[in-house]
Amino acid sequence: MRILVINAGSSSVKLRMVEADDSVTLSLDLPAMDGASEVAALTAELEELSHVDAIGHRVVHGGDRFKDSVKIDDEVVHELRSLVDLAPLHQPRSLAALEIASDVLPNTPRVACFDTAFHATMPAEASIYAIPEAWRERWGIRRYGFHGLSHSYASRRAAELLERSPVGLRVVTCHLGAGASLAAVRDGVSVDTTMGFTPLEGLVMATRSGDFDPGAVLWLQEQGGLSAAEVSAALEHRSGLLGLAGTSDMRAVVAAADAGEANGRLALDVYLHRLRAGIAAMTAALGGLDALVYTGGMGENSPVVRARAAAGLEFLGIAVDHARNDTVNGDADVTASGAAVRTLVVAAREDLEIARQVRRVLLHGNEPMRAVCVQPRNSRS
Repeated sequence: MRILVINAGSSSVKLRMVEADDSVTLSLDLPAMDGASEVAALTAELEELSHVDAIGHRVVHGGDRFKDSVKIDDEVVHELRSLVDLAPLHQPRSLAALEIASDVLPNTPRVACFDTAFHATMPAEASIYAIPEAWRERWGIRRYGFHGLSHSYASRRAAELLERSPVGLRVVTCHLGAGASLAAVRDGVSVDTTMGFTPLEGLVMATRSGDFDPGAVLWLQEQGGLSAAEVSAALEHRSGLLGLAGTSDMRAVVAAADAGEANGRLALDVYLHRLRAGIAAMTAALGGLDALVYTGGMGENSPVVRARAAAGLEFLGIAVDHARNDTVNGDADVTASGAAVRTLVVAAREDLEIARQVRRVLLHGNEPMRAVCVQPRNSRS
């Protein structure tokens, strides 16, 4: 089955043609879907494709409705439109790409694959906020988690590299890119993650704040006179590494820190502090750790982040071999000799994960749209 993967993100539209053997015969990045010229560019590229068996669309948010990948029809599109308010930066672009593909290739089966779906297995204690029940019921406010396609692939690939079944394997996956999140994966399913109702929660990111006291948000509005839009824009686009060091590029942050610049040191220290704390928290959710996996742009390409994070996690049995860590090329095991926990680097391959889910849906049909129930540890029920 030849599958076209369309990943319409906030900065680009990635097209990947994945063949039946998982080889990629087309790899093309187009500008983000922000105007008529970008629509025309994507339309032109799709019109050149001679044979496609199926299309897989990355969709950031599935809300409470979509707990698994699903074949797209008019009802699904209507439901996806209702979720735009939950992901206003990403969802409209995904929908625009979906409509173009439908117009150009109307007879090709299409499947929506969701970044939130992998985390639908989280137990209640990990997914529910301690807020009024009316808020949870009326507006569906809960921890959804994101980067699920990446976390799913990375955890499964880790099991392959370790030559182990996912069953019984406890893995923390670290998706570290412009956006960043961790996931606690046990028996191949997510039991906790760092992002929540929105992708703002959790780790320090390139331009996003990560965890930030909601009381400070209220203070900025009530006492600082800022509007909700101003606070949102600052936390999304002017915070994180950019807010601390004046740059969102981790390479520049590391260089500034190594040169003794105060802002660079501060940014790197804050980033690593939150990263180590998050890894420890995910390990607690798993009740132990067998493997730590780095993926995403920074996860794959920053040996400094991997090494300095490990330096504060020795108590968990984590240690990296510095020679291996400094010379990573593709998927690699960078574990130090004698370390109890394996540390792996895995190239992010959301395209392969989407292709895998498309094949499953088209071969076996849509699964019921409900979460797999994972019983809480030490449940009192």
